[in-house]
Amino acid sequence: MSLLFIAWRNFRYRALSSFLTTLSLTLGVGLVVLVMSVYGIISEAFVRNASVGYNLVVGPKGSTLQLTLNAVYYLSQPIENLPYTEYMEFYPKEKRAEMVRTFGGDPALGERDGVYAGFMTDGYAIPLALGDYFGEFRVVGTTPDFFELLNHGPDADQPFTFEEGRNFEFHNEENSYFECVLGSRVAAQMGMRVGDVMNPTHGDPEGKGHGQGFQIVGVLDPTGTPNDRAAFVNLEGFYLLEGHAKPIPDDAVIVLPESAATAGPDEPLLLTIPEREVTSILVRNGNLMMAPMLQNRIKESVRAEAATPIGEINKLMTMIVGPLMQALLAITLITCVVAAVGVLVAIYNSMNDRKRDIAVMRALGARRGSVTWIILFESLIIALVGGIAGWVLAHLGILAASPLIEARTGVQVGFFSMSTYELYLLPLVIGLSLLAGIVPAASAYRTDVGTNLSA
Repeated sequence: MSLLFIAWRNFRYRALSSFLTTLSLTLGVGLVVLVMSVYGIISEAFVRNASVGYNLVVGPKGSTLQLTLNAVYYLSQPIENLPYTEYMEFYPKEKRAEMVRTFGGDPALGERDGVYAGFMTDGYAIPLALGDYFGEFRVVGTTPDFFELLNHGPDADQPFTFEEGRNFEFHNEENSYFECVLGSRVAAQMGMRVGDVMNPTHGDPEGKGHGQGFQIVGVLDPTGTPNDRAAFVNLEGFYLLEGHAKPIPDDAVIVLPESAATAGPDEPLLLTIPEREVTSILVRNGNLMMAPMLQNRIKESVRAEAATPIGEINKLMTMIVGPLMQALLAITLITCVVAAVGVLVAIYNSMNDRKRDIAVMRALGARRGSVTWIILFESLIIALVGGIAGWVLAHLGILAASPLIEARTGVQVGFFSMSTYELYLLPLVIGLSLLAGIVPAASAYRTDVGTNLSA
């Protein structure tokens, strides 16, 4: 009869004690695995979603991390707004003059190239205007270029596609400037589809409604990015909502747009350039090697700040999320140590009841080393059963929560989704349990045969 088989019989003979000891280890291991998995999910969600089609986010002076969280993840409140003229600085004078003719403003704006135009050959700049909500979701005012020029995915090479409908247009006869596209999660949770009307509220989810609604013309396919939980509206319609026009200074030079002379009585007039603001600007310059130069040039301006999304998220993971998760991991590892101590106490407490059995084994020819290995094998069995059961329990929980995790973060997880740290967990648990088994094994080694046989 092998020593391992004898240890297994001892494990089964003390069924209740073995079960409770193994359960405590199972819960400890399961907690550690959950913490590791949560850290992996958070890391993947942030880092993957930082891989976007643009390389700079431009906003008002302030925290670059807050700017990134607001413009990329729609998580933070805007710092402030930038004047629309700051957005115009990314375009050559021909495009700037066209903007003046279309929207109205100071003709001098179209008489020079933008300050950053030299960096933008074959690049693009896409404005964002935030501040409204649709239920709990952010409303993002932008241009059709958002879905035509940007990509998503881990390598930022996947174009946006529509589960239903199409991209919104700058203007059309049917809906004027009031068209919108919903992210997949917004559409599902709010029960909206193409043909419905979306009515945003001002400032926060419980804010005052604007009265003016946007016709839903498209619903995005799931992207696994923050865009799934945003409602995108035509920037021109966003500007026309009540309270969104910036007061015009008394000394402002304004030429009305060319469309003002031909607009019908029911056609809304677009905001002029001095009345416009943007929350942030998504920028991809033509030559990516010149991105640091463009970033430094923007930082030299009085109003604007530029952030690199990937760099800011790496800072967040290194400075905040990483240390927090390490602290949680340390706490859960302490839980494993406590569970290992439980293994020690459970086996050691059973030694008084087993001294006579050990003495009989010794009298029948078992060596001290064999008895010692039987006790260590019992610790090993508890470690293996508890460790494997804890891993399975944690991953069953992850599998059960996978639909919610995917909806919230865009990260797809399954039963076998695991972090690299988990590969070291079972050897660690086995090592701790074997260490815990040394004390009761030493007690078995020192058992006196004559005394315990005569007891």
